[in-house]
Amino acid sequence: MTSLYVNPQTHRPLRAAGAALEDDEGTRFPIIGGIPRFCEVDNYTSSFGRQWNKFQATQIDREGIDGEPSRIRFLAETGWTAGELQNLDILEVGSGAGRFSRVVLESTSANLFSVDYSTAVEANWRNNGAIAPDRFQLSQASIYEMPFPDDRFDKVFCLGVLQHTPDFEASVRALVRKAKPGGEIVVDFYPIRGFWTKLNAKYLLRPFTKRMNQERLLGLIDRNADRLIGASRLLQRSGLGVLRRFLPVVDIQGTMPPGQSRDQLREWVVLDTFDMFSPAFDNPQRIDAVARMFERAGAEVRFAGFVDCGTGKAAVVRAIKR
Repeated sequence: MTSLYVNPQTHRPLRAAGAALEDDEGTRFPIIGGIPRFCEVDNYTSSFGRQWNKFQATQIDREGIDGEPSRIRFLAETGWTAGELQNLDILEVGSGAGRFSRVVLESTSANLFSVDYSTAVEANWRNNGAIAPDRFQLSQASIYEMPFPDDRFDKVFCLGVLQHTPDFEASVRALVRKAKPGGEIVVDFYPIRGFWTKLNAKYLLRPFTKRMNQERLLGLIDRNADRLIGASRLLQRSGLGVLRRFLPVVDIQGTMPPGQSRDQLREWVVLDTFDMFSPAFDNPQRIDAVARMFERAGAEVRFAGFVDCGTGKAAVVRAIKR
């Protein structure tokens, strides 16, 4: 696979220059730990870098959990088959620790270009860097300033990310720009289902928790995880499951993969609860509103609705760039 990076501000081609990439005007981007960096290493996504480097293997199929929940989710949400991705150039935006990177690299012969704005790229590289190094290019970059030419990719996917960006519609436009005309873009996001969407512990407590010291917040969640799991299960058994939304813990019954051991479930709960309360941004959207964003960005929406991804219903939009 030919490496192809450009200066994300000017789109000038970059070339290797020691431990950096450099354009013909001398603008340099460092390569740290084998990963090109096109943004400040520490930024508003620091909580994601912390969580994915700590829980590096938790969501990786066959390492952190039995079965293939990541593969099932990827194929269900995108609607793609492994066969149709052979030899394509695919852009993954917001890779985290690489749960979906692993699926693409192991299941297809596609060339995968993956970016994340956080230091989670380091966990992804440890997880997946040796699987297919000739087909995997990983970099740290903002969704708004990706180091690739426009109209470049056959497929673009962005899963579990958009709600955590500061400008949701600008993020949609950034994804559409990178797809080729006729290329497909697939996203998922937190949906607004009604007035009650934000009437739960997450949104009631986030104004405080997102400003907390991250280690303190993680420690608080970890110390109380067993009690919260027990309380969630008690409410469910008592027929009062609707009240679980007011517990400061992830929706265990609605989002956790089945068949986990007690220790696996606890680790996943701590991870996902930290993911609820720590991000700087959490912007759920109405599905029809996101579909209109894609139309305004120059893409034709082919699907906008809920998809059963194996661990619940995900809000998904699939579109083709005009």
